[in-house]
Formats: sequence, C-alpha cells, structure tokens
Amino acid sequence: MQSTDEKKISITETPGMPAPASSPVHSLRNEIRVWTRDLLIAIGLALVIIVFLYQPVKVEGTSMAPLLSDQERIFINKFVYRFEPIERGDVVVFWYPLDRSKSFIKRVIGLPGETVEIRHGVVYVDGQSIAEPYVPPQYEDMSDYGPVRVPSDTYFVMGDHRISSNDSRVFGPVSNRYIYGRAVFAYWPVDHFGSLSTTEAKTK
Repeated sequence: MQSTDEKKISITETPGMPAPASSPVHSLRNEIRVWTRDLLIAIGLALVIIVFLYQPVKVEGTSMAPLLSDQERIFINKFVYRFEPIERGDVVVFWYPLDRSKSFIKRVIGLPGETVEIRHGVVYVDGQSIAEPYVPPQYEDMSDYGPVRVPSDTYFVMGDHRISSNDSRVFGPVSNRYIYGRAVFAYWPVDHFGSLSTTEAKTK
C-alpha cells in the first residue's frame, strides 16, 4: 500500500525553461496603450507651448498687405524678445501708443539710435537706402519724410502697404515696452497657412 505522500505530484519549473509566450493580441494591446499615452503627452506639451508661448491674433485692415490680409488669423510669439533682440524686418505686434486699448501690427524699419529718412518713397537708414522686397510697387508711397533720429529703446515701424498705413510716420517711434510679440505663423485662411518668415531689409 502506497503512502499518501507518494501519490502527491509536484511540478517544479526547470531552471532556464522559457515562460509561455504572450499572445499576439495582448502584445498589440500593450503597444496601442503605449502609443496612446505618448500621443496624449505630446498633445499636452503642444497645448502648453501654444498657450504660454504663442497667442492667436486676428489682423484687421490691410496695412501689412500683401504679407497679411484683412481678417487673417496668425500666431505671435510672446516671449521671443526676452531671449533675442528686435531686428530690422521683424513683423511685430504692439500697443498703439496713442490708445493702449488697441493693438497694431507693423514691420520694424529703424532701430534705436538710427536716423530714418524717406525720399520719393525710398527708405534710407543712416544715409543708406535699404532693400524692401516686401513692398510691391503699387503699394509704395512716393512722398518724403524726415530725417528723424530714433530715440533709444524705441523702434521706427511701418506697414508694407505704405499708401494706407498709419505708422511711425504719423505717431512716431514705438517704445520697446509696447512691443509684445512677433508674427510667426498664419493659420487662416487655409491658403495662407504657413510660416511668416522675416524678410530682412538689408542695406544695398
């Protein structure tokens, strides 16, 4: 007669024996879960960047045509000038000096300490004409202006549509403390979708 202990069967896993393989369905679910998590993290980071670094702005008027049209929607970078200087050719958004409840968008033409003059529609900075490929011939204003010296910590700004722009020729240079962003990207209408790359006004 066999003892009860002899009837017991013990199963011991042999060292080195591979574990049962996961099913393909289980592996696919894990992969989908990982991809979903990474996608949500990426979307969250993108939203944070957009909310804190960029601001949507609606353009009103045609003073920056043909670069920007009336009612066009763009993003401006609100923090760029904390890390780099304002440069000639930048398209900037600022509080209107005569009414800070309004915002204007113009292009930087003259930097602090420079002398700006316009002769027959040609812009001169410190006596040298600057190239302005962003101003089409039909938008040129052939009148004269200046010369005026741009005070320290201010910028001389003008619209690309010279014959219909209310700019520094009217209200004077803009203090840097009024400038709060640079235009970087257009998103509406869809045919204008894309980066608003700055065209520098270089000396001829």
